[in-house]
Amino acid sequence: MKTLIKGGWVIDPSQKINEPLDLLIEHGKIIKIEKNIQVENKKVIDASGKYIVPGLIDMHVHFREPGFEKKETIKTGALSAVAGGFTSVVCMPNTSPVIDNVHTIDYIKEKAKDAACNIYFMGSITKDLEGKILTPYKALINEGIVGITDDGKTVMNTRVMYEAMEEAKNLDLLVSTHCEDIDMVYDRSINRGEISKQLNLEGIPPLAEEVIISRDIFLAEKIGAKVHIQHISTKNGVQLVREAKKKGVNISCEAAPHHFTLTDKEILKKGSSAKMSPPLRTAEDVEAIKEGLLDGTIDLIATDHAPHTKADKDKNLVEAANGIIGLETALGLALTELVHKGSMTLEALVKKMSYNPAKLLDIPKGTLKLGSDADVTIIDIEKEWVVDKEQFYSKARNTPFDGWKLKGKAVMTIVGGEIKYIERSIL
Repeated sequence: MKTLIKGGWVIDPSQKINEPLDLLIEHGKIIKIEKNIQVENKKVIDASGKYIVPGLIDMHVHFREPGFEKKETIKTGALSAVAGGFTSVVCMPNTSPVIDNVHTIDYIKEKAKDAACNIYFMGSITKDLEGKILTPYKALINEGIVGITDDGKTVMNTRVMYEAMEEAKNLDLLVSTHCEDIDMVYDRSINRGEISKQLNLEGIPPLAEEVIISRDIFLAEKIGAKVHIQHISTKNGVQLVREAKKKGVNISCEAAPHHFTLTDKEILKKGSSAKMSPPLRTAEDVEAIKEGLLDGTIDLIATDHAPHTKADKDKNLVEAANGIIGLETALGLALTELVHKGSMTLEALVKKMSYNPAKLLDIPKGTLKLGSDADVTIIDIEKEWVVDKEQFYSKARNTPFDGWKLKGKAVMTIVGGEIKYIERSIL
């Protein structure tokens, strides 16, 4: 049976569509997109007053499986994804075992067969994330990796990173980098500044991030590799990328919602629930991230969804695990802070949360073109709601946004033509 999404406003940056249209789906594919579609034997989805957009894509998540299933699994992570409007995600390789071999990939593929959303994954830059020996990229490309990263760790040895970028360039493989000089993180607690002084912590200076951003931009320029900077968080970091792009360096970067909504002052209210890597920065940094998103310096929004158990987070700021979950709050935060309160258009936001990541990853997603997979997110941008971490579909509860009032939410998520989420209901 055909599925007709009727009465909504379609936004698809890949086709420069921004107008009221109907969408017809059959056999998991989009077969028609036009005004007032008439068809028999169909199921009708009334999208009146809603926006119909290509399924959202998060290219930076941690689903923890294999190895850390107490925190999250591919199944629960995928449920969390569709509840947030995401139809595709990219899992990071810092699992146990690490995604640096065919056997681990086979395991993930098997687990992903029944997942609510499309599961992609990156391989590690180095074996066991140790920063010493390159992973066999060719073998992993054959198994479907969409990039390489040692996310969670920085490849500190410049020779190793140079060789990784050289090989990645030859294979047309994306290199996604965690930028943090491990010799400059000091007590690995929070941002170095007024709040760290107040709490008598050494803190992590912005320079720890910026030094590695500078190095990786320089390597990308000399080698010509396709390099992506993860979770950028500092004003100077944004400027470094901006200048590199002007020079024609093949560089891109992402920002996480917490880095354009929160400052390090949140630590005083939420403690370790607001601890992540890189840490929350100052109000000046937050404004720089917003500016970078608006002017195109920052290409996309990614959550860095990082589930942890309560025991992992219920520690002091030095010992507590880094990271927060973000799949179920990302769209609401972006709509509230960037669209409703800011100057970003909904079309620009869709581009950063769907089209741009698909293009960067070179995957056949992020579009509503005829014949494409029917991955669709229906958004009510006026829906007001309150974040309740106890209602999350994720296994984890580590969020600083509990109790926040947001405006805008995904109310239906369709993956491959199948409805996987209706507001407050996983199908």
